[in-house]
Amino acid sequence: MKIKSVLKPKQVAWMSGGLLVAILGIAVSRSAAKPSTKAQPSPVVEVAPVEQRDVPIYDEWIGTLAGQVNADVKAQVTGYLLTRNYKEGSFVRKGQVLFEIDPRPFQAVLDQARGQLAQAQAQLVQYQAQLSIAQANQLKSQLNVEKYEPLAKVDAVSKQDFDNATQTDVANKAQVKAAEAAIVSAKAQITASEAAVETAAINLSFTRVISPIDGIAGVAQAQVGDLVNTSSGPLTTVSTLDPIRDYFAVSEQEYLALQNRFSNPDKDHWKLQLILADGSTYPQEGEFYFADRQVNANTGAIQIAALFPNPGNVLRPGQYGKVRAMIRDQQNATLIPQAAVNEQQGSYIVAVVDKANRVSMRPVQVGARAGTMWVIQSGLNAGERVVVEGQQNLRPGTMVQTKPFKGNVE
Repeated sequence: MKIKSVLKPKQVAWMSGGLLVAILGIAVSRSAAKPSTKAQPSPVVEVAPVEQRDVPIYDEWIGTLAGQVNADVKAQVTGYLLTRNYKEGSFVRKGQVLFEIDPRPFQAVLDQARGQLAQAQAQLVQYQAQLSIAQANQLKSQLNVEKYEPLAKVDAVSKQDFDNATQTDVANKAQVKAAEAAIVSAKAQITASEAAVETAAINLSFTRVISPIDGIAGVAQAQVGDLVNTSSGPLTTVSTLDPIRDYFAVSEQEYLALQNRFSNPDKDHWKLQLILADGSTYPQEGEFYFADRQVNANTGAIQIAALFPNPGNVLRPGQYGKVRAMIRDQQNATLIPQAAVNEQQGSYIVAVVDKANRVSMRPVQVGARAGTMWVIQSGLNAGERVVVEGQQNLRPGTMVQTKPFKGNVE
């Protein structure tokens, strides 16, 4: 018996087509699910060789500029400020009038003192005339006594006449002594009056407040109309700025290492550089000026002063001024650019590239800096290559492409 198919030819064709589409879909999805095996390019880094050569070693200290001489200009008398006679921040000369205090009260005191002096001088003249008269009278009475005394002994003159002559002589002597005392008093009065005149003249001169030195005058701390006196603060400050000082502190150990440079006349003079706040190097070289007399017990540092020429008074007190100086020559120093060194939690790491361009991370011990280079005390050998640019995301074993570092290397 034959079994008849229940499917029609048209239905069989549709089912076959659907099965083919399903098979193709599965194949495409499996193909898309496979991961890409395309290789990633190696990172490009800039490398520099490890150098070995003799280099000068410099050190730097933070300092502050100050005037060579800083003179506070204060009022020496009490009075109202009438004028300010200088431009703030300008150069002034010694003896130049900076301020003027109302001079009228002091002029009146001076005039009064001069009047008292003249009066004392006139009294002296009067007392001197009185002394002359008294001396003449005393001489006359003394002659009378000397004349009457032998006559009185022989009763040639009356006792009354002799007594009168004697009393007159005594009175004249008293007048002489009184005149002499008056002259002494008058001379003392003249001396006191002369001192009063001199004091009044000095006080009057103090109404003209002058600069004690040549230098740059600062901002006026008192305005016209203010009442100033000897207990007031400075009216302004004048500073001598050429040369200008730079104060900086070095540790006791540094001081012991450096003291031969600025104390031994047989060695080269210790020359200093000044690094300004904008990072630029001041064109004029400075020199050591002095070291403080003692080490600060709290900080263990000693203050050093340097002098820098300052033509044109460009540098001003209070400016930041970092001092840089060569402290020694280091022979056969191992050097790499500072940018190649990475600090990680107090240790220093350098990325080293071997001959196969494979990266390894090398701990190093750093020393002093020399320009843009860093002295490496251990961890690297001359001729090795270190990564200067492109260290980010490098891992040990990473393959890299290298090109020479073209940055500034000194």
